[in-house]
Order: sequence, then structure tokens, then C-alpha cells
Amino acid sequence: MTPEILAGIAYDRIRVPDTEISLKPDAQNAQKVNLPTWAWLDDATFEPVSVTARVPVLDLWARTTATPVSLTLDPGTDDAELHPSSGTCPINDDGSIGTPFTPGSAEETPPCGLTYLRATPEGESYPFRATVTWSIEWEGSGDTGGDLPDGSFGATTELEVDEIQSVVR
Repeated sequence: MTPEILAGIAYDRIRVPDTEISLKPDAQNAQKVNLPTWAWLDDATFEPVSVTARVPVLDLWARTTATPVSLTLDPGTDDAELHPSSGTCPINDDGSIGTPFTPGSAEETPPCGLTYLRATPEGESYPFRATVTWSIEWEGSGDTGGDLPDGSFGATTELEVDEIQSVVR
């Protein structure tokens, strides 16, 4: 048994919070063509998560820590613009991702979000996917440690997109 083996065991047991993204307009209502959709995650949910594996008899241990690093948005269609254009929103200094929508910011481009350019056909939706990437590292007894493969965990939400018709006189 080595700290490296224990790190692998801890890695297999690490559990990160579900990816529950907030949207404005919210996912229960149809998004609108050419109207930005704001996306954000609560900072209280996305903090580092650690798991420790120990063999006390051998005085061996390893702690694996997953730290959230970004949120990647996939609109489910090529007919959308991502904000930022890469679709990857970084973690803010306070641990949050994105910025919650506030009244009066409807004309602004969201720091994290998307704009659909085409409506969904009647009765259909786009499979919008939000994925959080977690950087994973470990430390262990005997001054051992290192990086482990990143983990990506996400959720898919079906979004309907409508057009708004207006009459100009």
C-alpha cells in the first residue's frame, strides 16, 4: 500500500455537488430569440471538496481535493451565441460562476450566458448543457502528492425558444 494507491481510492470516492444552474429567463419559461439568457451558479454550492483515505496501522494517508475551475455552456444548437464566446465561464473571486441577472441589466450582455438566434420548432426544445470542470489534486504522507485527471460533471435542461412578434406603426 502506498499514498498513491490511497489517492486513487479517495479519487474514486469524491462526490461533487450537482450542477444546478440558474437562468434568466428561467428554464420553466421559454427563452426568446435574440434576448440574452443569463447563467450563474451559487458560490455557496461550489467550494472545494476533499476525501481522505487512511491506513492507520501503516501511518499512510492521502487527501484528494476537487476544486471547481469553470462552467462550460453548450446551447444544444449551432444557432446560438455564447457569452463569453468560448462558452467557458471562469470562477469569480468570491467562488461564484457568472453574475445573477438584476432588473435593469436586460440590455447588457451577460458575463456568462447565451443568446439563441432561432426558435425551436413547435413542441421541441434544445438540450442546453451546463458542465462544471473540477481540478483534482492530492497530497499524502511522506510529502507525496500531485495532480489527478480533471473531472467534468454536468446537467442537461431542455429549453424551448420562442420568437416575439411585434407590430411597428
